[in-house]
Amino acid sequence: MKSPYSDLDSRQFWRSGVAEAHPLTVTDLYRKKFAIAGSDKIATAGSCFAQHVSNYLQKNGFSVLDVEPPPPFISEETAKSFGYGIYSARYGNIYTVRQLLQLACDAETKAVDTTNVWEKDGRFFDALRPNIEAQGFDSVEETLLLRKHHLAKVWQLFEQMDVFIFTLGLTEAWVDTRSGYVYPTAPGTIAGDFDPEIYAFRNFGYNEIYDDFVEFYGMLREINPAIKVILTVSPVPLTATASGHHVLAATTYSKSVLRGVAGALSDKYPNIDYFPSYEMVASPWSKGFFYEANMRSINSGGVAAVMRIFFDQHRPEGPEKGEDRRRDKWQKKARRREKREQANSEDQVVCEELILEAFAP
Repeated sequence: MKSPYSDLDSRQFWRSGVAEAHPLTVTDLYRKKFAIAGSDKIATAGSCFAQHVSNYLQKNGFSVLDVEPPPPFISEETAKSFGYGIYSARYGNIYTVRQLLQLACDAETKAVDTTNVWEKDGRFFDALRPNIEAQGFDSVEETLLLRKHHLAKVWQLFEQMDVFIFTLGLTEAWVDTRSGYVYPTAPGTIAGDFDPEIYAFRNFGYNEIYDDFVEFYGMLREINPAIKVILTVSPVPLTATASGHHVLAATTYSKSVLRGVAGALSDKYPNIDYFPSYEMVASPWSKGFFYEANMRSINSGGVAAVMRIFFDQHRPEGPEKGEDRRRDKWQKKARRREKREQANSEDQVVCEELILEAFAP
């Protein structure tokens, strides 16, 4: 008897694709939709987990853009604490798609707004990237001047990049009801004061997130019609939720919506691909191997395992003579790093959301 399931790959059955496959040695979990050429300029952005992706791409020979490099006289550690070298521009973590879209719109118009400057102890902070200057700026004017410079650099990034890798992190956000601006963290956590008459909680739904990304993607295609996008969903659970639900239920909702959006975008657009880092880390199949004891942070071994799957499909070299030999070389290199880092603690990432833990009872 002939069935539509008779000729499927073994990867499409739970027993052979999951139950009999070990998370550390699994293959064929991801098949790329398009190639990344060695000459392609890559830009990275997103939530905290995206920092791992950016680091690994740089270490493995990809051309990752950095349009806002740090001053040459400061150390790498100091530069990171000031928001340099984390992503392709100094925008810090971009947790929601609405935040990403508003950044693109502001970069196009060079718009700045004094309501997006928060104050704390006489110092001033860019509310749209409050973690880039731990001590804040001297004045509102300095804050806005540096934001204008940043927006010019972001637009430069959009003009230069060939591949955009974005990690979707959250559906929850805080919005200024006067302007509609969405912030990466709630006012009153890093800087500013929370006023319930001004700031409102938003938990974005599927349609809003999908439409926001389609609008953002349209802006990119106007600049570069051939732009390629790789989406991932962060496997890092919420630190806290303002939704009123248990944080576990809120996390499940958030990640489910984001995964649904990413899949739908990948299915519709030939130049948008989805990479399943979320499934590899957060599914029951991984047996919690890749989480730290807090069941939230991703350990180094988990990051290495995820990126091995990515590098099985993507390498800096193009499809030319000796490709198989180069592929084997990259696979072996990735596996060696994975083994070496399995016992290490998670690489330090800059994550504003972690600050919310300080407000726990």
